[in-house]
Amino acid sequence: MVDPLVLLAFVPAALLLNLTPGADMMFCLGQGLRSGKGAAVAASAGITLGGMVHVILAGLGLSTAIAALPHALDVIRWIGVAYLLWLAWHSWNAGAVRRGGNVAVLSVGRAFWQGFIVNLSNPKVILFVLAFVPQFVDPGRGSILGQFLIFGSVIGLGGFVINGGVGLMSGVFS
Repeated sequence: MVDPLVLLAFVPAALLLNLTPGADMMFCLGQGLRSGKGAAVAASAGITLGGMVHVILAGLGLSTAIAALPHALDVIRWIGVAYLLWLAWHSWNAGAVRRGGNVAVLSVGRAFWQGFIVNLSNPKVILFVLAFVPQFVDPGRGSILGQFLIFGSVIGLGGFVINGGVGLMSGVFS
């Protein structure tokens, strides 16, 4: 379905996206520091699932909707900003760090769902999927959605390993 040479060209680009620090990576780092290895890996898995939602939506035509309604991307971006600010406010109000006490540990399930939401509202991922992935899709090679899923799986697997690794390594520094 996907030309192997095209896939070979796509892999380094996807890895560069995954290696670029952003909200997803910082969230996994924070979960590793705050709640431990399990929460860091769960957050990375939630982020990966969120990325696959972006890929599926793009494969089903979200890029056409964004092109028709350019302000929709701004709305998504501001929802993401609001969510990250809400997380920061919630953490700040917990106050344990400021008072030198213990930080409330986030459960694995909650870390997963917060990672999912962080990724869904991450404009870097939205833009990458909408602007970059379609350049590798060849309508003459079969299912467009299938190709999006293959490329999205590359992004997702790389992101899971890199973000999860960052979260796991954060324990070294805590």
